[in-house]
Amino acid sequence: MNLIFLGPPGAGKGTIATLAAKHYGIPHISSGQLFRKHIEQETDLGLAISALMESGDLVPDTLTVSLIDQRLSKADAQNGFILDGFPRTIVQAKALQELTEVDLVINLNLDKEQILSRLSGRRYCKSTGRTYHIIYNPPKVDGIDDETGEALIQRDDDQPEAILHRLEVYEDQTFPLIDYYRSRNLLVDIDAAPAPEVIFTALKAELNQRLELG
Repeated sequence: MNLIFLGPPGAGKGTIATLAAKHYGIPHISSGQLFRKHIEQETDLGLAISALMESGDLVPDTLTVSLIDQRLSKADAQNGFILDGFPRTIVQAKALQELTEVDLVINLNLDKEQILSRLSGRRYCKSTGRTYHIIYNPPKVDGIDDETGEALIQRDDDQPEAILHRLEVYEDQTFPLIDYYRSRNLLVDIDAAPAPEVIFTALKAELNQRLELG
């Protein structure tokens, strides 16, 4: 089962993809996590990616496709995968089509006010990558990671100005993917406003209907 998760920043793609990956036994492949691995290792590639992400811009297609291709070639992705954060452009979608088949594209819908609320309250642990939200998913101790005890931080791209810029980039370059995949009868729209467990229940129902999965 090869799935793509689409949706604006803050729609919960990572959260729902993680739940689905565990339930169906396939890897959740996040382009953002692949990027951050290079950033944390401070490679030349990581430094370039960091500058782009902090400004809210997209990483060049050729670079992103190469990273995804390497990840899809690993053994754990041979029986299926969930792509989160890729593709983001029509060029990337066509490149992915050359690499593998896509069974279904999940489009998580969320309005701008909800996006701003979710992202501006998001915090994360630098060493583990674990993400929290001060309202929806707070840590056990305010400002502290549950596992390591480290102080949580807010990413530069979760500041209000950066969020608005990311939404502009999404609308200009990524939103056309919805029409692209809808025209191929691969798109499934899901409301991303409810709690994660409600969204995941709706997702399972759609997958069961479209792909005959339990």
